[in-house]
Amino acid sequence: MKTQIIDPKDCIVLFADLQQGIIELTRTLPIERLRHGVKGLAKLAKIFELPIMVSAVAGEDGSPAAITPEIADGYGTYPVHHRTTANSLLNEDILEVIRKSGRRTILISGVATELAVQLPATTAAEHGLRAVLVLDACGGISERTEQASLARIAQAGATTSCVMTLAGELAGDFRQPVAQAAIGVVFEMAAG
Repeated sequence: MKTQIIDPKDCIVLFADLQQGIIELTRTLPIERLRHGVKGLAKLAKIFELPIMVSAVAGEDGSPAAITPEIADGYGTYPVHHRTTANSLLNEDILEVIRKSGRRTILISGVATELAVQLPATTAAEHGLRAVLVLDACGGISERTEQASLARIAQAGATTSCVMTLAGELAGDFRQPVAQAAIGVVFEMAAG
């Protein structure tokens, strides 16, 4: 049986469409909770030195996307990969980042679950990747359509998790400083 454990040395994080004009469309998770989950995931990426990819769509006039500040608050600076398709994994720049990282588990966060999250999650296996949706860092447009998306995602072999679970799972031995930092994220998520 294949292991289900998430190894921080094998993870890369995709933040998709967490930008002004799109993030506000979340209806299945209150925006404050979504922002809290995004920041928690960004903090975990920083703690465990996980590479991140921020994927967005440029404005109609070609202006760069205004990304939600929680990613930078939790992670620091990062590049934004502007794409011209709904599926981040159809963007060669993003695939190149993944290839260069050598990591095979992609943790996905974004809005909308039905589009920017679902499409890369359902095509991840075609690229030899394991997809894990971080549900408290994703927002859907409606409960019905998000549930349909989650069912399709599961059929494609992707799994789900949440920031608290990831923090505990990635932490490993609690005696290590990195584990203590991760457990701090657990408490922040619980308090938030």
